[in-house]
Amino acid sequence: MTTEHHWVVTPVTMDLLRGHVDVEATVRGLLPHRLPARARRQIPDDQLTMAEAQPSGVRLAFRTRARVIELDTLPTRRVYQGFAPPPDGVYDLLIDGRLAAQASVAGGNVRTITNMFTQASVLTEGPAGTARFAGLPAGEKDIEIWLPHTEITELIALRSDAPVEPAPPSGRRTWLHHGSSISHGSNAGHPSAIWPALAAAEGGVELVNLGFGGSALLDPFTARAMRDITADLISVKIGINIVNGDVMRLRAFTPAVHGFLDTVREGHPTTPLLVVSAILCPVQEDTPGPLAPDVEGGRLRFKATGDPAERAAGRLTLNVIRAELARIVEQRAADDPNLHYLDGRDLYGEADYAEHPLPDELHPDTAGHRRIAENFARLAFGDGGPFAAKRR
Repeated sequence: MTTEHHWVVTPVTMDLLRGHVDVEATVRGLLPHRLPARARRQIPDDQLTMAEAQPSGVRLAFRTRARVIELDTLPTRRVYQGFAPPPDGVYDLLIDGRLAAQASVAGGNVRTITNMFTQASVLTEGPAGTARFAGLPAGEKDIEIWLPHTEITELIALRSDAPVEPAPPSGRRTWLHHGSSISHGSNAGHPSAIWPALAAAEGGVELVNLGFGGSALLDPFTARAMRDITADLISVKIGINIVNGDVMRLRAFTPAVHGFLDTVREGHPTTPLLVVSAILCPVQEDTPGPLAPDVEGGRLRFKATGDPAERAAGRLTLNVIRAELARIVEQRAADDPNLHYLDGRDLYGEADYAEHPLPDELHPDTAGHRRIAENFARLAFGDGGPFAAKRR
């Protein structure tokens, strides 16, 4: 903490947050969550426990004349044993919706994943730190600080050289989205550059992002959480984690999709609901999982290890899932005119793969996220799309 300013200390409370589902009071401050406590008690593995606490899409939103802002946090980073640690997470500061500054917080806790298959890990505790933004323009402005999308972030203190007040309601529609690590933001360079954030900005909506790395598995507790979250628009991106985890066969997949959609519809019977299949992923298009890491030349890639011949026995691939999702949505849409389907290859297909290949054969980079966002904004929020704003 620096001392050259007369600091105004503002408690970090829920009314400063957007994009969260729940918060947990800690000894130091506040920990945002993206699943409610009831759902968290039902999580069966450490992977989703970490993923839902990583605040993808969560941001502080406030109005101030401050030119210097400091945010104290305790990050918890995830590293894989045997691999170089990732760079520190990025905090994006937006002014009136535009990226204006970035910062990182050094130190913090480190959770070392010792087994990529079981996600077994060891936690090493470290100190809190400060994200500092200086030289901000004078005058009243709306500020958003997007938290790092791949680091658990405990919020401790907010300081500024002018008073802060929570941002008033934006009046925009709320878009609730659920998906896999790609929706979570894997391999995007900073939090406001993940594709759901970019698409939300283009569509003029408020994002609640339930993208969970490795954990878009049609879990009933996730469906119940979505049922109970207030939303004007809903999308569910289904497929990649089902295949690369090899968690079910076609016989179980079909009723699981119906059950997930039934639960969401209990709370949102007429809300526009868009079912999105997986983007192009060549290693999984026609080869079942499970997916396995492939380290060659010190570079991490992923490969599918299943046998394509077993598709006849109900083993799932992306093409099998896309066909079944299209059939399910067509069947249900006869009684549910607000249910829609979008083939994920329309967001990122062969031409996109040729221009922006998947660096690890699974996750897009920042440019790939931008392409997915552009296509989603056009197809979902554009004229004639299921999320298009109704003309008055």
